[in-house]
Amino acid sequence: MRTWTPMHGQPYQPTPYRPSRMSAKASLAVAADLRRRMGERRTVRAFSADPVPEQVVLDAIAVAATAPSGAHQQPWTFVLVTDPEIRAAIRCAAEQEEQRSYTGRLGEEWLSALEPLGTDASKPHLTDAPYLIVVFEQRFYLDEQGESHKHYYVDESVGIAVGMLLTALHLSGLAALMHTPSPMRFLSEVLGRPRNEKAFAVIPTGYPAADAMVPDLVRKSLDQVIVRA
Repeated sequence: MRTWTPMHGQPYQPTPYRPSRMSAKASLAVAADLRRRMGERRTVRAFSADPVPEQVVLDAIAVAATAPSGAHQQPWTFVLVTDPEIRAAIRCAAEQEEQRSYTGRLGEEWLSALEPLGTDASKPHLTDAPYLIVVFEQRFYLDEQGESHKHYYVDESVGIAVGMLLTALHLSGLAALMHTPSPMRFLSEVLGRPRNEKAFAVIPTGYPAADAMVPDLVRKSLDQVIVRA
């Protein structure tokens, strides 16, 4: 197995790409099934404490790490948190920031938008879910000499990777929550991340609680999100 190394300054070395082509019938069936299964995905805030095979989560992260990225620099780090004390510290810090947000920092318009979702400053999912995946974006690369090298399209690259992660977790039978407390500097401190990394999201994941409830929402139809040109 080849090991990744930074590509800065390496020559262009193309390699053949010859994937097997799926038949139109099979492609239609796969696409329809994927659309149906992803249509069942919901953001969950109530998690069961039931154990989840770690390999399922690791495979989902491996899927996320196949995402396209600017100049193929793969500017992401996934921190898998299972330690109860670390999760408790993350929850404590997150709830402090959320309390400030819900009591004045968000503003009336934002609070009005959140009201139908039933959210508040309490974040029990951060300690209830068996896994926290804390995603960091690498704003730049640090080489062995400590010199920094710019990464490109970092937000876009990490956003795509997180979308693929949520998809992989759902298709593997797990529930997840995209949690973005603001500001998130405390995550770097709690997890001891280097100066080139900035927290992007906290994703609790596991099985939904037996009594889990979700908002009664309606997604936009295909006609509402697609424009033909």
